[in-house]
Amino acid sequence: MKCPYCSHENTRVIDSRPADDNSSIRRRRACDECGKRFTTYEKVETIPLIVIKKDNNRELYDRSKIEQGVLLACRKRPVSAQQITDLVDQVENEITSREDKEISSQVIGELLMNKLKNLDAVAYVRFASVYREFKDVNTFMDELKKVLE
Repeated sequence: MKCPYCSHENTRVIDSRPADDNSSIRRRRACDECGKRFTTYEKVETIPLIVIKKDNNRELYDRSKIEQGVLLACRKRPVSAQQITDLVDQVENEITSREDKEISSQVIGELLMNKLKNLDAVAYVRFASVYREFKDVNTFMDELKKVLE
């Protein structure tokens, strides 16, 4: 591993442990040349997940798109950043642990809505209104009735 400070080729591992999410290894390293310390993370390289969009186009899975949608739904709601991160982690773990490496955006959307319903009802309705493309007030009211039941 190359030192990020002096670019020397020889560094050594001082400490190794699982990272907080248990899906990677955190290594504390020291440079033999300049003596500075730095941290690296090792993660298993996996086959990329492909998302099948509504129009049947395929694109690489992008966590930031899920995060952005959840952040917008939870805007000005009593939902912490940690709760949002945990929710996105849960959905990401569910979709990446599947055997099939292609998943429809509808499946991801439904997973997100189920998680949001348990987290915050207003955020759930906000997300559902965009995801399900509510066309009028009646559609919106139908979804509200489901939440109230």
